[in-house]
Amino acid sequence: MSTLKSQRLHIGIFGKTNVGKSSILNKITNQDISIVSEIAGTTTDVVEKSMELLPIGPVRFLDTAGIDDTTSLSDKRIEKTMKIINRTDVAVIVCDYKGIDEYEKNLMQKFDELKIPYIVIVNKTDIQEIDEKKLDEIYTITPHVLKTSAMTDKEITFRFKAEIVKLLPEDFINSPKIAGDLVPPKSTVIQVIPIDKEAPKGRIILPQVQTIRDMLDSDCLSYVVKETELKQAIDNLKEPPALVITDSQAFKEVNEIVPENIKLTSYSILFARLKGDLEAFVKGAKAIDTLEDGDKVLILESCTHHAIEDDIGRVKIPRFLKNKTGKNLVIDNYAGHDFPDIKGYKLIIHCGACMTNRREILSRILIANNAGVPITNYGITISYCLGILPRALEIFNLQNKI
Repeated sequence: MSTLKSQRLHIGIFGKTNVGKSSILNKITNQDISIVSEIAGTTTDVVEKSMELLPIGPVRFLDTAGIDDTTSLSDKRIEKTMKIINRTDVAVIVCDYKGIDEYEKNLMQKFDELKIPYIVIVNKTDIQEIDEKKLDEIYTITPHVLKTSAMTDKEITFRFKAEIVKLLPEDFINSPKIAGDLVPPKSTVIQVIPIDKEAPKGRIILPQVQTIRDMLDSDCLSYVVKETELKQAIDNLKEPPALVITDSQAFKEVNEIVPENIKLTSYSILFARLKGDLEAFVKGAKAIDTLEDGDKVLILESCTHHAIEDDIGRVKIPRFLKNKTGKNLVIDNYAGHDFPDIKGYKLIIHCGACMTNRREILSRILIANNAGVPITNYGITISYCLGILPRALEIFNLQNKI
């Protein structure tokens, strides 16, 4: 249960009001997570629940409000429901014996556009069986259909899990490496972790912890140091390390210390690959050179946090951009799961995404691409502004992409 939200399979539950979405969720989880009522529109906001769903593993259910809500708050509820799609790895559409119409078909089309696998659950079979023609209509769109009753089906949890397993994304079944696939087993990797204002007292930040664990799982030898001890660490080794990984904020100093024959990258660039699309972010960085006076840049964070005095997104990134471009740019900051209106922006710079899942980042990349707005991330921006991005991409064989 301590698995982070960002590492869980996000299962979104969608459908009209009063088709039994919350009843299905309560039955599957064997818990009273969502309020169940005969009154349509009982679920007024997204209900989230983390749990272990064996044999799938850690998941997070997202129970949404009905998409045909006609109450006074319907617009806001529907807006929140649709935003959940961007966080969904696997979708569940619930209907009943009435079958589907434009509501469900529009959802299916949206899932297909975003390449989100989905299953249709036909609920309330204890009340009335769905007409064969209506069932065939669903099967013409998707083969993943489950007829059930949340009230009487004792096998619903097993049957549901069996269908979900068929839809699991490949990168969830074969959990991707952070850096373990980039270096041989038994090789040495030096991780440079500055102890600065953003590191909580007594702790190190999440991407660094995850990378250390990834190195252990990959049978590599991790050498964790501050930037001030990096040179001594390299000198102490009998053989050069296979890779040096640094916090982006120490990139310049670390680049000057690490000899050219040793590969170097950053946590943020590793997470650009893990949580998003590295090549898309590299391509987006090129837009930095096209920025002009007055252009708007959106610095986007996927979580909220207390901004510190020398905050990377509010102070350091804007400073890097100004030094690189020499232009007077309009910098806006936005934090949270919601995706803001990006009209008028010339560039989006995303955070490292350590607190969200890959589906949400890929959705944001897709939205930006469709709007014609280049998008990149913190680590790539910093290394690009410092002129060391080709070196930082060498470990991925992408140095020629910049």
